[in-house]
This record gives sequence, structure tokens and C-alpha cells, in this order.
Amino acid sequence: MLAIIGGRGLTELANLKITHRQVMRTPFGEPSGAFLFGMLNGHEVIFLARHGFGYTIPPHLVNYRANLWALREQGVSDVVSVATVGGIRDDLVPGTLVVPDQIIDYTYGREYTYFGNRNTSYRNIDFTLPYSEKLRQRVLQGAVLARQACLDGGVYATTQGPRLDSIAEINRYEKDGAHMVGMTGMPEAALARELDIDYAMIAVVANYAAGRGDSLQGINVESVNAIAKGAMDKVRALLECVVNCEEE
Repeated sequence: MLAIIGGRGLTELANLKITHRQVMRTPFGEPSGAFLFGMLNGHEVIFLARHGFGYTIPPHLVNYRANLWALREQGVSDVVSVATVGGIRDDLVPGTLVVPDQIIDYTYGREYTYFGNRNTSYRNIDFTLPYSEKLRQRVLQGAVLARQACLDGGVYATTQGPRLDSIAEINRYEKDGAHMVGMTGMPEAALARELDIDYAMIAVVANYAAGRGDSLQGINVESVNAIAKGAMDKVRALLECVVNCEEE
């Protein structure tokens, strides 16, 4: 089963025909909100709003462990994450959709693993390729079917938040090889890998990162929200086609 985790601008999936809602409990606490079960273009999916339906949970306080654990308990094998990012690379202009293939983790203090207990056996997950290539290609194929432009590949820098970054910090990320910056990519991707869930991301460029484009003197948050909201129509259309690629 496919699950969709929505971020800024995607706190609900308007084209999802909801069959029921369900509140979950896990050994790691409560997920961000009730799971929405429904049909998307004839396929069963689960939707979860990462920040809560009222957008009340900041990135560093999202219970990523509970979210992924509860999805796995419902039989989810594939997760497509939708997240907004700031564009660092020149071609990542606001409104662009990207399917990243690499990630850098700058976060701290988050519950980032299920192997946090000395009394539990652990394993070292292979994170060479942090996103499922099979699911990435499925998303890209969905973009072709939806006739939505979507860039293939890019390095996502995950920062702590909830504040935005300084120009100096963005310069540092760029030197480290990052192409875009966001706040929710980790530990979500790593936790999915620990649970053997295929995981891929649709990154929506909502603004130029600090010091780039029209963000030389600051970032207009109202503009960010407007661009993110507008881009979600493209994301919804893309997701409708992604589910149709399931058997291919």
C-alpha cells in the first residue's frame, strides 16, 4: 500500500475519496494526526499531514518515529513524502518540482532511530542511496503521465528549523554539495529505511534560499505560502498518476 505524507501546503488531499479516518497509537507515541484512508484514482492510499491538520507541529517536533511506525503497522510498503524547499541551485526556481536522490542531515536533538535502546538488537542500515530508486522512478514516471515538469535528482539539505537560514549558512550548504534546503527530510528517510519501507520525496521549491534570486534581502513568507499552495495542484495531479504506475 502507498502512503502520502504531506507538508506545507498539503495538509489535505482534495482528490482523495476518504473512506475513513483512524487515530493511531504506537510504542513511540502518537503520530502527527489521524490517518486518512481512501481511494485516489481508484487505488487505496493513506494520507497523513506531517505538521497536523492545523499546521501546528513544527519540523523539529514532528514525531517521525510514530508516523512511520504506524504506517508500517497498516501495511504500508511505499511512502511518498511531499515537502517544500528553498532552491539553492540556479535552476531550482520557485514552483519547480524535484525528486531528490541524495540528502545531507544537519539536524540535531531529534529522535532519529528505532535502535535507541541498549536492550534491543540493532543493525546498520545501508544509506548509500537514501531514497528508493524504484519509487523515485515511479514518481518520475507519474510526472510524465501527468505532463508535469519534474526534475530528476538533487541533494536535499535538512536543517533543524523552525527558523529559516542565513546567507552564510546557505553558502555553507552549497559548498557541501546541497542543491535545496528543507526541514523535514530527516530523520524521516532514515526511519523508513530502518523499517524497510520504500521512500521517495517530491520536493516543491517554494522560494529561493537566502542570498539567491529575490531572497537577497530576506524571504517573503506570504509569497512562500502562496507559491507552495499553488504548486500543490501540480502535486495532486502528479500523485494521481503515480498510483497508476503501481503495477508497471
